[in-house]
Parts: sequence; C-alpha cells; structure tokens
Amino acid sequence: MGVTASGTSGARFAAPSSAFADAVLPRLIAGYSAAADPDRAASMRAYMKDVAPFLGLTTPGRRALSRTVLAGTARPDEADCTALALRCWELPEREYHYFAVDFLRRHVKRLSSGFLPVARHLVSTVPWWDTVDALAAHVVGGLVAADPELKADMDAWIEDDDLWVARTALLHQLRYKEDTDTARLFSYCARRAGHPDFFIRKAIGWSLREYAKTDPGAVRDFVARERGSLAPLSVREALKNIGP
Repeated sequence: MGVTASGTSGARFAAPSSAFADAVLPRLIAGYSAAADPDRAASMRAYMKDVAPFLGLTTPGRRALSRTVLAGTARPDEADCTALALRCWELPEREYHYFAVDFLRRHVKRLSSGFLPVARHLVSTVPWWDTVDALAAHVVGGLVAADPELKADMDAWIEDDDLWVARTALLHQLRYKEDTDTARLFSYCARRAGHPDFFIRKAIGWSLREYAKTDPGAVRDFVARERGSLAPLSVREALKNIGP
C-alpha cells in the first residue's frame, strides 16, 4: 500500500496491504464528502481549537453514513483494521479519524497485543481529547485487558513526555470497574500529580471519579493521602459524585 507511519517513539511501520481497506476507503470518502456542510465545519473546527479541518458532519449523521459504507463488507482481520485506521489518519478531515476510532472500538477483540504500536501512533498523531480518550478507554484498554503483559507498556507510557500518551495510560482502565488494577491506577495518579498540563490533571480526576463508582471509599482514602500533591482540579473531579 505504500503508507508508512511513525509514532513519537520513533518506531516506523508500513500499513499492511488490505483489499478490505481498498474497497471501504473510496466509499467512505464519497459518502462523507457528499454530506459535507462547510458552515458547520467551520464552527466544529473552531470548537476543537483548530486541531484539524472538518467536513461538518453531525455525529448521528456520520454514524449513519458509516453503517451504509460498511454494509455488506466482510469481517475484517487485524491487518484490515490496521490498514483502514492508518489510511483514515492520513486524511486531513477529522471525521475520518472518528470513523477509524469507531471502527477499532467495534473490532477491538480482533486486535492482538501487536496492535499497541499502531494505537500509540494514532494517539500521538493529530492528538486531541476527541480521539485520544476513546482510543484510551476502548482500544488501548481493551488490548491491555486481553494481554496483561501490556501493563508494562502502560508503566512506560505514564512516564512519557508526550502528554497524550501519558493521558492514555491514565485512562486505559476507565471501563474496567471491579477489574481495575487499583494499585496501578493510584500509582499512575500519584506519579503524574504534579504535571502542569490541564489534560493530565483532568485525566487524573476523571479516572478516579470513574473508579469511585466501584469503590468510593478507596478513592476518598487515596485523595486524602495525596491531597497535598494532587491539583485542585484533580481533587474536585475525583470527589465530584462522592463528596469528601
């Protein structure tokens, strides 16, 4: 296919050949382009802080178009998922990235631990919360749940200089509930408690707030222990639904 991707780690990989991606991508581009709304696109781009151009598709409209594009297609394998995601990420308009994220979420159980470098590339390329958070909770989280050996990669990601990679490590357990590795969650929050960026501080609070739905007492105790190092934003988010 000739597409080469490089993540912030410096690892390079070529997207695999995929007849599936070859068939889907032209249909996707034709369907999305025909429904573009330039006026809405301008407001969406402004709302997302100019991270990327937009076509101006609403989420319900986009997902309806996606279902039409994928109707009748074969069941994809990991190579198909990889090729389609990387090729979507090469397109400038953000809706193609959203399509890729939705597609990977749907087929995450078809992905092996070998997909993690691709996920990192997607997280760290044209990064913003709108794609990173879904990739963290639904794709990276799914990969780690299926292969606990990937926890070692999360231990490295939490220390990464790329804030979006670190945010992904913080959020990858967001949907684990009672299966949360509590010691790891609290360790990650404590290790990045002093981070100056809003998106890390918010992610700390969000990850704690979500786990508080499962074990509010453990979250209260952690916040009490670490209150001197946690940012006020992180504390407010963590205790939002359970109180001090």
